[in-house]
Amino acid sequence: MIDIKDLSRKQMLWLNGLVNVGSVLLCTLLLPTRWPGMELLGIAPNWLMLWVVAWSVKRSVWEGAVAGVLLGILHDSLNGSRLPDRILLPSHVLGLVVVGVLTALLQKQRYIQEELASIALITFFMGFVNEGVTAIQYLFQSHQPVTDFSNPLWQRYQQVAIATAVLGSLWMPVLYLPLNWWWQKVEDAE
Repeated sequence: MIDIKDLSRKQMLWLNGLVNVGSVLLCTLLLPTRWPGMELLGIAPNWLMLWVVAWSVKRSVWEGAVAGVLLGILHDSLNGSRLPDRILLPSHVLGLVVVGVLTALLQKQRYIQEELASIALITFFMGFVNEGVTAIQYLFQSHQPVTDFSNPLWQRYQQVAIATAVLGSLWMPVLYLPLNWWWQKVEDAE
């Protein structure tokens, strides 16, 4: 087995890029997947949001925002930009940028310790944030007041946000542990 410290800087960059891109592609493939235990109220984990949280926990605000933009564009490209009746779908970019920035800010302020429980808790709250941004975009498109909480969109948001938050926090260790292990190895090798 090759030790990571034996690799040249160029080889290390390529391998790290391959792991990062590969993990994003794996998360992208998992988005439409519905295995038993992966679904709650018809909602599956938002794997790209989980990746943004895992990435942003040890990165700068700028890096978290860039990850949110890139993965948001990827998510939007999978959904298409329009429904058949020409209604624009909300963008995932804004929500993932907010998630990346807030997660990086939490790390910067040292409000969290590097523990799996705190990562799951951060993921839980970021699920609400991400779905809240999406719900607000839907409300703006519906031309109804954002503060009208009797709107069916807010009721659907509650279901989606709770399911996303619970599933995200439960599945986060599956993604976070290997990625964190790899990123720590890369950091130690540099």
